[in-house]
Amino acid sequence: MAVSGSIVNALGLALATLMVMVGASTAISLIRHQVPTAVRLPAFVMVIAAFVTCAELLMAAYAYPLYQVLGIFIPLIVTNCAILGRADAFASRQPVLPAAIDGLMMGLGFGAVLVLLGALRELLGQGTLFSDMALLFGPQAANWQLTIADDYQFLFFILPPGAFFVAGMLIAPKKCH
Repeated sequence: MAVSGSIVNALGLALATLMVMVGASTAISLIRHQVPTAVRLPAFVMVIAAFVTCAELLMAAYAYPLYQVLGIFIPLIVTNCAILGRADAFASRQPVLPAAIDGLMMGLGFGAVLVLLGALRELLGQGTLFSDMALLFGPQAANWQLTIADDYQFLFFILPPGAFFVAGMLIAPKKCH
């Protein structure tokens, strides 16, 4: 959540998380009968870590500037409780196809929320949308930026505390009903 200060950062992390969720859910479903109950969670963490490493290496190879921006937040995907919890609650109890589809849908949902959070933070913090998209999509995306407010900057929303504030703004309407 802290790294989602812009759409491009949120989208990069969302794509990495999507890859991890689909891959880990599929792999965990495949090995579910071979893993003893006593070591189930550590085994799942190792599977998730392997897919996070793959995602990190792919990002370093194909989107190196974004990889540098996201930094430590890519390996921290391993500690995402939603991924481990879903692997334990669903993928470890389902056949491969339902587990893979669940990983895809959970990853897309997580990614959508992350991108929405990133868009709001970028808009409130910089007055822009789609800035620095060239980090993910290459030089052809350099002109994708939409400037909503010229010379606008509200640093709070770009910093990690701003992520919690914006997340609260997204949750508040649901809690009011």
